[in-house]
Amino acid sequence: MASGPLSGIRVLDLTQVIAGPLGCMLLSDLGAEVIKVEPPEGEPWRLTSQFFPNESKAYQALNRGKQSLVLDLSRPECQEVVHRLVRTCDVTVINSRPDVAARLGVDYETLKQHRPDLVYVDSTAFGRKGPWAHRPGYDIVAQAASGLLMHRLWLDEHGFPALSGPAAPADFTTAYSIALAVCAALLHRNVTGRGQLVETSLLANALMIQGSAFMSVPVADGERRAAFLGDLEQSRASGEPFDRFVRRRRAASETVIGMGIYYRGYKTRDGALTVGCLSPSTRERMRAALRIEDPLEGSSAKAAPREAIDRIEAMFEERTTDEWMAIFDTHGVPASPVWFVEELLDNPQVVENGYVVDLEHDLTGSQTMAAPPWRMSDSPPQAQGAAPPLGRDTRRWLRELGYGEEDICALADSGAIGLGFGE
Repeated sequence: MASGPLSGIRVLDLTQVIAGPLGCMLLSDLGAEVIKVEPPEGEPWRLTSQFFPNESKAYQALNRGKQSLVLDLSRPECQEVVHRLVRTCDVTVINSRPDVAARLGVDYETLKQHRPDLVYVDSTAFGRKGPWAHRPGYDIVAQAASGLLMHRLWLDEHGFPALSGPAAPADFTTAYSIALAVCAALLHRNVTGRGQLVETSLLANALMIQGSAFMSVPVADGERRAAFLGDLEQSRASGEPFDRFVRRRRAASETVIGMGIYYRGYKTRDGALTVGCLSPSTRERMRAALRIEDPLEGSSAKAAPREAIDRIEAMFEERTTDEWMAIFDTHGVPASPVWFVEELLDNPQVVENGYVVDLEHDLTGSQTMAAPPWRMSDSPPQAQGAAPPLGRDTRRWLRELGYGEEDICALADSGAIGLGFGE
């Protein structure tokens, strides 16, 4: 049995792609037994950039430690399997469009009839209410709808709205939100004996991670906000192209202020590094390390003189990254080399903290990936194995639910279930 704090908890995972699968994988890392239901062809992320039949890195990275049960939920006989299974489960997680769960007989109202104290987490793109409640959505859609895509006013070389990087911030933060909500709801159930419906969405979490940018405090930012909205309204009314508006706004915001000196990246003689000095004391330590005066001192303008910025940037290019890191370590300046993720599997800081885990996949062999993101002294989380091959555990679970071998073979022959690789 798993050693984590959720050992003994069983989760029915009805999710696909990123947010739901990662949320349920975190629950597995915490010790829960997670049963993932997939359609006969496998969930979409299995089929993305396959390097082995029905296996992709994208899928394996988000589904470790689970069991794979293949059911065609459009068929009543497979819905019956889920209804039997949910009676043994503590948690169900789903991230489908609002209409899908009810159509497949796996909505909260249906499943709680079979398990009254069920914790049911319903993750949607935009929430269950409002004019967008019916819409499907993935991370890039939620980023656009939440303002996150334009948070830093980035465009690609053609002037199109551009993602900030390869990660999916709305999806990944929603995954952590799912895991946190499950833990809180299980604690509530332990105290009260009652299950409940929990809702979250990509939109809610994309707004949350923008912090003060979404927050409105009229006394602090009322004039700036009103000016921006007025400019935006005028731009749209005049037919100004989207990219021209964005570039104009970005140019207006790119005046280098004092914080921009202390919280940014710099090129070095052999690479790059970043500094993150958010407090007066760390900014003072950075100036001491660079042996410079405050570029704002003696200036009536809010912006540091451009020539001072140029001089600082040129200073960084005079030394290597390691040389600067030695200087900054001596002065206690928060800084890091700029690394690529491909460099980090053997990085001493990563390895010595146990931030990687070695696993063995049933079909594709050895793999190394990020370890569970917590350390606990009394109930340590652990990766409970690699992601499952498609349908590996179907036969086992049908047997446990009372299906005989003849029934299992009949369901497999009809295409209602999948029995996994080689069966």
